[in-house]
Amino acid sequence: MNRRRIAVIISGILLLAATTFAQDREKKIKQSDLPAAVQKTVAAESKGATVRGFSKETEKGQTYYEAALTVNGHTKDISIDTNGKVVEIEEEVPFDSLTDTVKQGLQAKAGKGKLGKVESLTKSGKLVAYEAKVTTGTKKSEVQVGPDGKPLAHEE
Repeated sequence: MNRRRIAVIISGILLLAATTFAQDREKKIKQSDLPAAVQKTVAAESKGATVRGFSKETEKGQTYYEAALTVNGHTKDISIDTNGKVVEIEEEVPFDSLTDTVKQGLQAKAGKGKLGKVESLTKSGKLVAYEAKVTTGTKKSEVQVGPDGKPLAHEE
C-alpha cells in the first residue's frame, strides 16, 4: 500500500512539474509587451490580417514571439526573434492546393488516420515542410513531409 501511495505522489509531482514547465515555455502576452523591433515586424506582416493574439516562447535558451493571425479566412502564425527577424511562418493551406506527391506523402505518413488541417512551414524565407493534423480514432497527432512530399530526415 505504501508503494502505491508513493507512486501516486510521485506521479502527481511529475505532472505538476511538467505543467509548470509548459507554462514557462509559452506564455500569452499583449501586443504592448512586444519589443519595439518585434512590434515593427508584426505591423508589416499583419497588414490585411486579423490579429488573434501574441505569445512569448523560450526554446533552447532563445526567446521568440509569435503573432497568431487570420488572413483571408486561414490561419498564419509568425515566429519572430527578439531582433524582429521572422524565423518561421506556419500558414494553413487548402489540401486541394497541394501537389499529388505532397498529398500522397502526408497520407502515407498518416497511415489509417484522417488528415485534417494542413500548414506550410517556412523558415528563413524557404519552404521546408508541410505539416498535417491527423485523427486516428480518438488520438490526435501531426505528420510532416518535405516540400517534395518525401519523408523528412528530422521534424521541422
